[in-house]
Amino acid sequence: MAKTPPKIQIIPLGGLGEIGKNMTVIRYGDDIIVIDCGLMFPEDDMPGIDLVIPDITYLLENRDFVRAIILTHGHEDHIGALPYVLKQLNVPVYGTRLTLGILGGKLKENNVAKADLIPVQPGDRVQLGVFQVGFIRVNHSIPDSVAISVKTPVGTIVHTGDFKFDQTPVDGKEKVTDFHRLADLGDQGVLALLADSTNSDRTGFTISERTVGMHFDEVFHHARDRIIIASFSSNVHRIQQAIDTARKYKRKVAIIGHSMQSIVNIALELGYLTIEDGLLIDIDAIGKYPSAAVVILTTGSQGEPMASLTRMAMSDHKKVEIVPGDTVIISATPIPGNEKMVSRTIDFLFRQGAEVVYDRESGIHVSGHASQEELKLMHNLIRPKFFIPLHGEYRHLKKHAKLAQDLGTPKENIFVAENGHVIELSRDKGAITSKVTAGRVLVDGLGVGDVGNIVLRDRKQLSQDGILVVVLTIDKKRGCLVAGPDIVSRGFVYVRESEQLMEEAKEKVNQALEKCELNSGTEWAMIKTSVRDMLGKYLYEKTRRRPMILPIIMEV
Repeated sequence: MAKTPPKIQIIPLGGLGEIGKNMTVIRYGDDIIVIDCGLMFPEDDMPGIDLVIPDITYLLENRDFVRAIILTHGHEDHIGALPYVLKQLNVPVYGTRLTLGILGGKLKENNVAKADLIPVQPGDRVQLGVFQVGFIRVNHSIPDSVAISVKTPVGTIVHTGDFKFDQTPVDGKEKVTDFHRLADLGDQGVLALLADSTNSDRTGFTISERTVGMHFDEVFHHARDRIIIASFSSNVHRIQQAIDTARKYKRKVAIIGHSMQSIVNIALELGYLTIEDGLLIDIDAIGKYPSAAVVILTTGSQGEPMASLTRMAMSDHKKVEIVPGDTVIISATPIPGNEKMVSRTIDFLFRQGAEVVYDRESGIHVSGHASQEELKLMHNLIRPKFFIPLHGEYRHLKKHAKLAQDLGTPKENIFVAENGHVIELSRDKGAITSKVTAGRVLVDGLGVGDVGNIVLRDRKQLSQDGILVVVLTIDKKRGCLVAGPDIVSRGFVYVRESEQLMEEAKEKVNQALEKCELNSGTEWAMIKTSVRDMLGKYLYEKTRRRPMILPIIMEV
């Protein structure tokens, strides 16, 4: 009887068909490793939700087999879920120094005290069960980014993490991507490539991060008053270039925003930022300097309601007020779904009299992700037998799959998967064989996973047409209404201007009660349903609105 060939399982739990929430599982027998553990920001149809993290049910069901979580870099969409996941899954976490420095700050803020964080550097290899895991230096928009090689009994898997090929990185030529290691892996033979697809729909090469500094210089040269720069707090290279340009133009730098201050402190402590003594000033000290001698670094490039730049734009910031003559640089592009918030912030900044520099064409932002020509180079270096596109919406995954096919990877060896799909690979064949639990867990305040689809549906209904509370006081023994109905409206109509509608609504409630024939045997649930149905139908006929109707029965 022929022996079944060994198989490796690759299971994406997040990051496919979406931007963010990146998490990939690799399993062989009783050994599991996890690559990245990120969050995603809520979409427009998630009112009140703060964050979205992956559903780790599969990992919890197999917790005894999880050897470690491996991190590719320190962005939120790759590490942001760990403060929640490590409370349920106590496993070692491997990452580079800056990645673990940023993660450590987040864990401390979330009261995760005993995490086992193990620092590595590019070039290191660690043995985790049957897996030999290697760390390969790549370029991205944050220092200390790595791709991951995983040597398994079936073959080698390469996970690119987020990457671009930047030949002139801000932190020096010795920090370019390790092409030699990638080519060496390709020569040895790679079973599967798992690669970043974020920019798979962009032609050409992604521009070097160093060019942003040149465009900062141009803006600084023409600015006559204060300069405010908003960027992602984790973009340490961008922060370094802003600080270097401020030094050149003899401007002091103040930093606003908790996350920005935290990451600057961590990067300084670990040596990833260089700032000369006396350049940084406290935000409270900016009034002591001429406006032409000040630069403010801040969060809020995504128009987040509570971020510093947004509050400045709305004249709601305690420390900084936008005034005519200010130059505001928004050094980021909107994350999908944030476009309206960013546009609103820009509009308010213009209304305050600021000059706003904000689009990609101005050169003050470049992507940290590989475009098509770089993706082709990665494929040609690695030359994998199988390919699984990661990190992107479905169109990005399909574009990347087509690119791989054009480069010669057979169509049957390319797997455009969904979160939860189990991709089984042997040395010769691969297939999507099953699906495990994978989805989203919603974080609302201190609640993790306690807001589901029904709660979201109710919130959306409340946000659209409001609520009517119908209060009925019923004598259960006599089976009669002794008070009410009283109707309270919130977010539906202004009661004082809709008195006739409210009186007619009360009459409809009375009609519903008459149909129920109140007596001691009548079920309250039946009364509530009858009131809700009759009143809902009437209100829709009159207003074309569907408020949430909440009947409350008081027994006497």
